[in-house]
Amino acid sequence: MNIREKLEAWEHEYLCEYAAFSDQSRGRDVAEPMCDVRTIYQRDRDRILHSKSFRRLKQKTQVFLSPEGDHYRTRLTHTLEVSQTARTIARALRLNEELTEAVALGHDLGHTPFGHAGERALNEVCSKGFRHNEQSIRVVERLEKKGKGLNLTAEVRDGILNHKTTGNPSTLEGKIVQLADKIAYINHDIDDAIRGGILQETDLPRNCTDKLGNSTRNRLNTIIHDVIASSEGTGDIVCSAEIRQAMTGLRSFLFENVYTNPVAKGEEGKAKRMLQELFGYYNQRPEAMPEEYLEMVEQGEERELVVCDYIAGMTDTYAVLKFQEAFEPLGWKH
Repeated sequence: MNIREKLEAWEHEYLCEYAAFSDQSRGRDVAEPMCDVRTIYQRDRDRILHSKSFRRLKQKTQVFLSPEGDHYRTRLTHTLEVSQTARTIARALRLNEELTEAVALGHDLGHTPFGHAGERALNEVCSKGFRHNEQSIRVVERLEKKGKGLNLTAEVRDGILNHKTTGNPSTLEGKIVQLADKIAYINHDIDDAIRGGILQETDLPRNCTDKLGNSTRNRLNTIIHDVIASSEGTGDIVCSAEIRQAMTGLRSFLFENVYTNPVAKGEEGKAKRMLQELFGYYNQRPEAMPEEYLEMVEQGEERELVVCDYIAGMTDTYAVLKFQEAFEPLGWKH
């Protein structure tokens, strides 16, 4: 019995009956020999971690565009916080932590530069629409590794696709990530808004903080403990009605006071127009895109989708650079 087989046997001894067991995965679209050391979900996690799209998350906006301080969240640090919260819940409930981590690390791979402003920009100009969760699936199935994709398991792809509120993950591990995403952004967006001087802790609605706590640490502790206690032994991932109501209240408060705040989001209109201008530019001039994207168009991929692939994969700084190259006159060079 090799190491992987021992780990699979351990899962059946330790994990709860509702867990997604590694040796019962629905597998990959393209069959591969099994690793003798890592389980199938460990390999998925490693593939995501080593992907180019994962590395690019470090220069993509979470909420605040190009913040001057070093301590504001990026799309990468958001992803890591989601992963940590999700893993804590999965371990406590004796679910598959490695599947949970793989879904968490991959859930935002298809996100645009400039956060949800970028997503809205592409959704408005692309006739097919644009949704970052669907783009994340396109990244892992079509775009990574020069068109070969990462060949991830069905369970990981399902969790990535269904992590949005409207999704319905097929595994409890996927449901954990779906909830951990909200837990993470509600709390870290408050923390960033306080750091940016947009909010003070005392501005938060008392009916929510009385239930959840008066600091990021306390709120995370309260919510995570509640999810674990409410979900254990149920075959579902839930939180109590009281905590869910308080989280919904904080989320609504953030939409009213941070996500639409002119101080925090004043530059979003510029970012949105910039991406839409780039979309029009590359849609008319596909030859201006890198060769790998031009080849996709020449092979019959819909031009609009390929243009979205290119733009969505950009970091904030790269998008600004490409906009300058496309629309700003360059000085004459002899």
